[in-house]
Amino acid sequence: MRRSAVARLSLAAATPDKFAEYRDQRLTEVAPATVRKEMALFHHAFRIAQHEWNLPLTANPLAELKAPPQGLPRNRRLTDEEASRLLDAFAKVRNRLVPAVVRFALETAMRRGELLRLRWEHVNLARRTVLIPETKNGHPRTIPLSSAAIGVLNDLTWQDSGLVFPLTANALRQSWDRSCRRAKVLDFNFHDLRHEAISHLFEVGLTVPEVALISGHKDVRMLFRYTHLKAEDVAKRLAVIERAETS
Repeated sequence: MRRSAVARLSLAAATPDKFAEYRDQRLTEVAPATVRKEMALFHHAFRIAQHEWNLPLTANPLAELKAPPQGLPRNRRLTDEEASRLLDAFAKVRNRLVPAVVRFALETAMRRGELLRLRWEHVNLARRTVLIPETKNGHPRTIPLSSAAIGVLNDLTWQDSGLVFPLTANALRQSWDRSCRRAKVLDFNFHDLRHEAISHLFEVGLTVPEVALISGHKDVRMLFRYTHLKAEDVAKRLAVIERAETS
């Protein structure tokens, strides 16, 4: 955004048509959702300048500008075969923290930033919980740990303090990209692990409040945007329920 032409405009020259040009150009480069976020940031900056900094702006140039459509939520799920290939690829990564992060993400639905900031003092094995003091929505949350998640932690070197996964975001990103290519798993990013984990929690039978406790969603509508159930798994659960009712 700072490298764009609009960033070099004077405030007097920052007119709606300039931001319309910026929007149209960015739509040829990135996804519509990214352009929506960038436009929202520009809009917010001008609003703050007007109402809190008292700059002499006659109007917010983005106030009436049409943003790209919201689009459909991303619904990329791993097939069983893809999941197997991906986990095998990560098992071959030299840094054992990388496969540990991936497995822990699948068990907890934690975001990448939350995982990389997680500290040992926030882990409570006696209660089988992890505290996440800094979250995207600003509300700390405590999430329960599955046996598999505890197994991941037990495979690491326990400490009284410090980061659980002392990795940089760049190191994790590079390992992720290499492993996905090696496993031939296409169009699957790290954040999709959160979708995968949340959907799986519903598939194993957790209720909406229980899943929201783990994911941290305050808005059920947003939680459902992250949820993409596999019809075949729901069919299996229906069959189990029907057998229980007839027995």
